[in-house]
Amino acid sequence: MGSAQDSTHVTFIHTSDFQWGMTRWFLDGEDSDAQSRFEDSRLRAVEKLGNLAREHGAEFIVVAGDVFDANALSERTMGRALEALGSLPVPVFLLPGNHDPLLPGAALEHAAQLSNVTVLADSTPVEARPGVEIVGAPLLARYANEDLAARALAQLEPTDSVRILVAHGQAEGRGEDDPALISLTGLEQALANGVVDYVALGDTHSAQPVGASGRIWFSGSPETTDFHDRRDNVAGNEVNSGKALVVSVDKRAATDVDVDVNEHAVGEWTFDALHWEVSDGEDVRRVIAELEAYPHKSRTAVKYSLAGTLGLEATRELEEGLAAQRNVFGALYERERLMDLHLEPNDEELANLPLAGYARDAMSALLGAAETSDPQTARDAVNLLFRLSKEPK
Repeated sequence: MGSAQDSTHVTFIHTSDFQWGMTRWFLDGEDSDAQSRFEDSRLRAVEKLGNLAREHGAEFIVVAGDVFDANALSERTMGRALEALGSLPVPVFLLPGNHDPLLPGAALEHAAQLSNVTVLADSTPVEARPGVEIVGAPLLARYANEDLAARALAQLEPTDSVRILVAHGQAEGRGEDDPALISLTGLEQALANGVVDYVALGDTHSAQPVGASGRIWFSGSPETTDFHDRRDNVAGNEVNSGKALVVSVDKRAATDVDVDVNEHAVGEWTFDALHWEVSDGEDVRRVIAELEAYPHKSRTAVKYSLAGTLGLEATRELEEGLAAQRNVFGALYERERLMDLHLEPNDEELANLPLAGYARDAMSALLGAAETSDPQTARDAVNLLFRLSKEPK
């Protein structure tokens, strides 16, 4: 084992899946500027990577694929992306992913022209500085037909230098049987043998370690891109996004390595999928209170489902409360497939309705329609008629 003075230490930032150019349909509602705010936040998240580098003495940033959402981008998106990358205070190593494979005319060719950017175009080790190497497993087509990480590792021998493998894709046990799946066994063996010291993965948008070594990580996307489903016993899509990883490696010999990985929040947005069971006005007020408690509503998207049966007063209170919140959230909308909300006035509500003749017949018809193929439209009509019946003459 080498002495302390023989060791190599390096700290760097691991991130992935910027997917610049991505749009989210639910942020593009009428008179909404949420999509523009979302795009700005995604750029600011990358600026925060530079702040992390300064704060923690990181020497460089590795981006493990999907820098861009596609190779065909608007000039505005490309220009802002290049400005953000070029402003980072340390060297940046970009890996082609499945959204931006290194094809002729690829978006990454534009990024490669920046003085602080290196595109990992093949698996030849790139020297970040003496004693520190970065090896990429780039996608050169939209889909891989083999384990690109295994192919990159096959040409490497153990080394006393710090060596980081950067790859993009799903690992064994995390997807379907596919020859392109990254072999966890192969990665763990390469780590144990001193062929590489850390594996920086991209593709999964939630930060998380993989395997048992603690040296294989998905960084997750620096800004949230999909919903965290918070229903009981349902695995969420993105349970830990909006993060970046600060990684420190101390290496004294080929197989004598310490790696420390710490998550840091850089994203601003929250995407939540919520479900509520409701039966009365108290439940409705609990729903509205939960929405009101979100601290940054303009940067929050919520899709929701409701199940249960409500009377007229509780339904009116629910619809009015939801309508008020839609004005302040980045997005707030029903998960129609999961909605199971029924309108059932109690006898007292029906008896007290100040309706007669045609108006009462219309209300009866609407109440029947509320259980048909378009219950939301019928509920809206019932609520409107109910409010009109309550207004002072």
